[in-house]
Amino acid sequence: MEPPLVTGVDGSDCSLRAVDWAVDEAARLGVPVRLVHASLWERYEGALPSLGTDRPAEQVMAEHVIASSLERARLRNPEVKVSGDLLPDDAVSALLHAGREAFALVTGSRGRGGITGLLLGSVSLTVAARALCPVLVVRGSERSRQGLFGRVVVGVGDSTTGSGAVRFAFREAEARGCPLDAVRAWRRPAHEHVDHPLLADDAAGAREERASANLTEALHEELRDHPGVEVRRRPVEGPAHRVLLDAAAEADLVVVGAVRRRGHFGLQLGRTAHALLHHSGCPVAVVPQRA
Repeated sequence: MEPPLVTGVDGSDCSLRAVDWAVDEAARLGVPVRLVHASLWERYEGALPSLGTDRPAEQVMAEHVIASSLERARLRNPEVKVSGDLLPDDAVSALLHAGREAFALVTGSRGRGGITGLLLGSVSLTVAARALCPVLVVRGSERSRQGLFGRVVVGVGDSTTGSGAVRFAFREAEARGCPLDAVRAWRRPAHEHVDHPLLADDAAGAREERASANLTEALHEELRDHPGVEVRRRPVEGPAHRVLLDAAAEADLVVVGAVRRRGHFGLQLGRTAHALLHHSGCPVAVVPQRA
């Protein structure tokens, strides 16, 4: 059996949207869903009223969160196998631990304590920056979450650090039966041939050709393994984070890689992944790869 799509739930509206998205994703990929809710309710024992039961209120609330999320998932698609667990841990630790045996982790963009807005919540950001499996953050417009654009975007970086993202994006496009836009950003240095427009154009053309060649190299193996996926190569001039944010505006999913360095315990996200997680107009997949 395929590893599960582990989804963090906390009862918030963003969490419920993540449950719906995860069930749809699991149906496409043919994997089970495992819903997890982290609660250190023991800390509150005796501090909160029991709500008419012999159990602490925090425990009752935690059990309600996982039970209602399970019911929602099963109603969404009865054919998807769904399980649920209440974990006695903080949210970040629980999700990172569950991710060790997951196909991917799914989170909402904000939790119950979040402020409404574009920026990502701290739990989702930390999980995306530290997990060793792909992390899918459900955000963006209703149309993108429903998969109505029919388009997956992948940011193609260096071939040595981006192959995991490319492989993941091909699988997504194949499962969805939609085209894959492979985007490679390139830059024109501001100081280059500023006094010679023709030389500047030649240099820009050479940089665009190099970006196109990098795309071809990065996509070669997956094109061979997924011949049915329609791929559109797009070398685009501009900062990578801005290029991908523009591409994600009308996409169902944007995929980006993140390098994980051994022995480094801080947040391991590049500028591009960080910008997408905070501002993308569609769900974001962060795919880790060892340096």
